[in-house]
Amino acid sequence: MTMFATHQSTRILSPARPWFIVLSILLGVLLNMLPTRQWPLMPDCALLILAFWSVREPRRVGQGSAFALGLVMDVADGAAFGQHALAYVLTGYGATQLSRRMLWFSLWQQALHMLPLFCFSTGIQMLVRMLATSGGNSPGWMQFLPPLVSTVLWAPVSFLLLAPQYQPETRDDNRPI
Repeated sequence: MTMFATHQSTRILSPARPWFIVLSILLGVLLNMLPTRQWPLMPDCALLILAFWSVREPRRVGQGSAFALGLVMDVADGAAFGQHALAYVLTGYGATQLSRRMLWFSLWQQALHMLPLFCFSTGIQMLVRMLATSGGNSPGWMQFLPPLVSTVLWAPVSFLLLAPQYQPETRDDNRPI
Protein backbone atom coordinates (compact mmCIF):
# COMPACT_ATOMS: atom_id res chain seq x y z
CA MET A 1 0.00 0.00 0.00
CA THR A 2 1.53 3.26 -1.06
CA MET A 3 0.86 6.68 0.39
CA PHE A 4 1.14 8.42 -2.96
CA ALA A 5 -1.65 6.85 -5.00
CA THR A 6 -4.78 5.08 -3.83
CA HIS A 7 -6.27 4.37 -7.24
CA GLN A 8 -3.22 2.46 -8.48
CA SER A 9 -3.35 -0.18 -5.76
CA THR A 10 -4.02 -3.77 -6.76
CA ARG A 11 -5.59 -4.48 -3.40
CA ILE A 12 -9.31 -4.19 -2.80
CA LEU A 13 -10.74 -2.04 -0.03
CA SER A 14 -13.35 -3.64 2.16
CA PRO A 15 -16.21 -1.40 3.33
CA ALA A 16 -15.50 0.75 6.37
CA ARG A 17 -17.10 -0.56 9.51
CA PRO A 18 -19.48 1.93 11.17
CA TRP A 19 -17.88 1.46 14.59
CA PHE A 20 -14.48 2.37 13.11
CA ILE A 21 -15.89 5.55 11.59
CA VAL A 22 -17.48 6.57 14.90
CA LEU A 23 -14.33 5.68 16.85
CA SER A 24 -12.10 7.73 14.54
CA ILE A 25 -14.40 10.76 14.76
CA LEU A 26 -14.48 10.48 18.56
CA LEU A 27 -10.68 10.34 18.55
CA GLY A 28 -10.66 13.55 16.50
CA VAL A 29 -12.96 15.23 19.04
CA LEU A 30 -10.74 14.09 21.90
CA LEU A 31 -7.66 15.43 20.11
CA ASN A 32 -9.45 18.77 19.73
CA MET A 33 -10.12 18.86 23.47
CA LEU A 34 -6.45 18.58 24.43
CA PRO A 35 -4.78 21.69 25.83
CA THR A 36 -2.55 21.74 22.73
CA ARG A 37 -5.58 22.99 20.78
CA GLN A 38 -4.48 26.55 21.55
CA TRP A 39 -1.13 26.14 19.78
CA PRO A 40 -0.94 28.11 16.52
CA LEU A 41 -0.18 25.10 14.29
CA MET A 42 -2.66 22.64 15.82
CA PRO A 43 -5.18 21.56 13.16
CA ASP A 44 -8.87 20.91 13.72
CA CYS A 45 -8.59 17.12 14.00
CA ALA A 46 -12.34 16.54 14.14
CA LEU A 47 -12.81 18.50 10.91
CA LEU A 48 -9.95 16.63 9.23
CA ILE A 49 -11.42 13.23 10.07
CA LEU A 50 -14.95 14.37 9.23
CA ALA A 51 -13.76 15.60 5.83
CA PHE A 52 -11.95 12.31 5.21
CA TRP A 53 -15.06 10.24 5.92
CA SER A 54 -17.22 12.66 3.92
CA VAL A 55 -14.99 11.92 0.93
CA ARG A 56 -14.66 8.18 1.51
CA GLU A 57 -18.10 7.29 2.91
CA PRO A 58 -20.52 10.05 1.85
CA ARG A 59 -23.57 7.89 2.49
CA ARG A 60 -22.61 7.20 6.09
CA VAL A 61 -21.12 10.55 7.08
CA GLY A 62 -23.17 13.45 5.78
CA GLN A 63 -24.37 16.86 6.79
CA GLY A 64 -26.33 15.52 9.77
CA SER A 65 -23.18 14.01 11.22
CA ALA A 66 -21.27 17.20 10.48
CA PHE A 67 -23.93 19.34 12.19
CA ALA A 68 -24.00 17.13 15.31
CA LEU A 69 -20.21 17.07 15.48
CA GLY A 70 -20.11 20.83 15.04
CA LEU A 71 -22.51 21.35 17.94
CA VAL A 72 -20.36 19.07 20.11
CA MET A 73 -17.30 21.14 19.23
CA ASP A 74 -19.18 24.39 19.91
CA VAL A 75 -19.99 23.20 23.40
CA ALA A 76 -16.50 21.80 23.97
CA ASP A 77 -14.76 25.01 22.85
CA GLY A 78 -17.27 27.37 24.45
CA ALA A 79 -17.58 29.06 21.07
CA ALA A 80 -20.52 30.92 19.60
CA PHE A 81 -23.25 28.31 19.28
CA GLY A 82 -23.41 27.19 15.68
CA GLN A 83 -19.94 28.43 14.69
CA HIS A 84 -18.39 24.99 14.26
CA ALA A 85 -21.69 23.47 13.13
CA LEU A 86 -21.97 25.87 10.19
CA ALA A 87 -18.32 25.43 9.21
CA TYR A 88 -18.47 21.62 9.51
CA VAL A 89 -21.68 21.33 7.50
CA LEU A 90 -20.31 23.47 4.66
CA THR A 91 -16.99 21.60 4.67
CA GLY A 92 -18.78 18.24 4.75
CA TYR A 93 -20.97 19.31 1.85
CA GLY A 94 -17.96 20.45 -0.17
CA ALA A 95 -16.07 17.23 0.57
CA THR A 96 -19.07 15.15 -0.43
CA GLN A 97 -19.40 17.04 -3.70
CA LEU A 98 -15.71 16.52 -4.46
CA SER A 99 -15.63 12.88 -3.36
CA ARG A 100 -16.10 11.18 -6.74
CA ARG A 101 -13.51 13.37 -8.38
CA MET A 102 -10.97 13.22 -5.56
CA LEU A 103 -10.79 9.46 -5.37
CA TRP A 104 -9.07 9.36 -8.76
CA PHE A 105 -6.14 11.40 -7.49
CA SER A 106 -3.19 10.55 -5.27
CA LEU A 107 -3.35 11.43 -1.59
CA TRP A 108 -1.22 14.54 -2.07
CA GLN A 109 -3.42 15.77 -4.90
CA GLN A 110 -6.47 15.09 -2.73
CA ALA A 111 -4.85 17.21 -0.04
CA LEU A 112 -4.55 20.11 -2.47
CA HIS A 113 -8.27 19.73 -3.27
CA MET A 114 -9.03 19.92 0.46
CA LEU A 115 -6.92 23.02 1.15
CA PRO A 116 -9.60 25.50 -0.04
CA LEU A 117 -12.25 23.68 2.02
CA PHE A 118 -10.11 23.81 5.17
CA CYS A 119 -9.37 27.51 4.59
CA PHE A 120 -13.06 28.19 3.92
CA SER A 121 -14.00 26.46 7.19
CA THR A 122 -11.52 28.59 9.11
CA GLY A 123 -12.79 31.72 7.38
CA ILE A 124 -16.40 30.93 8.28
CA GLN A 125 -15.44 30.39 11.92
CA MET A 126 -13.49 33.66 11.97
CA LEU A 127 -16.41 35.53 10.42
CA VAL A 128 -18.90 34.16 12.94
CA ARG A 129 -16.51 34.99 15.82
CA MET A 130 -16.03 38.53 14.52
CA LEU A 131 -19.78 39.06 14.15
CA ALA A 132 -20.42 37.62 17.62
CA THR A 133 -17.96 39.94 19.35
CA SER A 134 -18.86 43.56 19.85
CA GLY A 135 -15.56 44.94 18.50
CA GLY A 136 -15.37 42.78 15.41
CA ASN A 137 -11.58 42.67 15.54
CA SER A 138 -9.88 40.31 13.12
CA PRO A 139 -8.00 37.50 14.92
CA GLY A 140 -5.13 37.70 12.41
CA TRP A 141 -3.71 35.64 9.61
CA MET A 142 -2.14 33.12 12.00
CA GLN A 143 -5.59 31.50 12.01
CA PHE A 144 -4.89 30.17 8.50
CA LEU A 145 -1.88 28.08 9.56
CA PRO A 146 -3.97 25.16 10.92
CA PRO A 147 -5.64 24.58 7.50
CA LEU A 148 -2.17 24.29 5.97
CA VAL A 149 -1.20 21.75 8.62
CA SER A 150 -4.46 19.86 7.98
CA THR A 151 -3.57 19.76 4.29
CA VAL A 152 -0.15 18.32 5.05
CA LEU A 153 -1.70 15.77 7.41
CA TRP A 154 -4.31 14.63 4.84
CA ALA A 155 -2.08 11.92 3.34
CA PRO A 156 -0.83 10.37 6.61
CA VAL A 157 -4.31 10.46 8.19
CA SER A 158 -5.80 8.91 5.04
CA PHE A 159 -3.14 6.22 5.11
CA LEU A 160 -3.92 5.41 8.76
CA LEU A 161 -7.70 5.45 8.36
CA LEU A 162 -7.60 3.29 5.23
CA ALA A 163 -5.19 0.70 6.65
CA PRO A 164 -7.84 -1.45 8.41
CA GLN A 165 -9.92 -1.62 5.22
CA TYR A 166 -7.35 -3.32 3.05
CA GLN A 167 -8.00 -7.01 2.51
CA PRO A 168 -5.14 -9.47 2.73
CA GLU A 169 -3.35 -10.19 -0.52
CA THR A 170 -4.40 -13.82 -0.74
CA ARG A 171 -5.28 -15.00 -4.19
CA ASP A 172 -8.19 -17.36 -4.77
CA ASP A 173 -7.98 -19.04 -8.16
CA ASN A 174 -11.77 -19.60 -8.19
CA ARG A 175 -12.55 -15.85 -8.07
CA PRO A 176 -11.98 -13.51 -11.01
CA ILE A 177 -10.96 -10.54 -8.86
